[in-house]
Amino acid sequence: MKLAVFDFDSTLMDGETIDFLAKELGLEEEVASITSRAMAGELDFFDSLVERVALLKGLSEAKVNEICKNLPLMPGAKEAVAGLKEMGFMVVCFSGGFRNATKPLGEELGLDADFSNYLHAKNGILTGLVGGEMMFSDSKGKMLVRLQKLLGATSDTTMVVGDGANDLSMFKYANTKVAFCAKPILQEAATDCIHNKDLTEVLEIAKRV
Repeated sequence: MKLAVFDFDSTLMDGETIDFLAKELGLEEEVASITSRAMAGELDFFDSLVERVALLKGLSEAKVNEICKNLPLMPGAKEAVAGLKEMGFMVVCFSGGFRNATKPLGEELGLDADFSNYLHAKNGILTGLVGGEMMFSDSKGKMLVRLQKLLGATSDTTMVVGDGANDLSMFKYANTKVAFCAKPILQEAATDCIHNKDLTEVLEIAKRV
């Protein structure tokens, strides 16, 4: 089984979901600053996620879903997913972001599965709490190992694509590691770097898998 695992924010989607949500509350700059430091590996991912989501308290779940359904896809995302599936890959998304975004956009892209976190809401209003499958800096690596065992994939048949420090853990378990418009910390660990906002460039790299 050939497996392609993509990060979501700033990889499949052009931007950071939580920054779009924070903009609704006038907190975009504050949240974006924390996001940038976390993706550069300067902050613990769990701590930064909890801190940022707490700032979203009071936002309506309906507004969250509306924003998430209209997030901009990265140029070439649809073509990249379709091309990989034609090459025999199972294509999935691991996101430290939220299912409100990965589910609708994952369906639009034709992903085989998406793994992400959940924004807790009560009576239709965000409580500022978060939980889920991708809460920690090593979550993506641990999930990749579980998925490889389930699918019968190996590091030789796995390609991972990401942009930030929380993608490092999944780089350990794939021989083809693509840093996409990525932070320096991830580029250093990559086998391939893409510097253009064009996901179709992964298709040439995938031929080696």
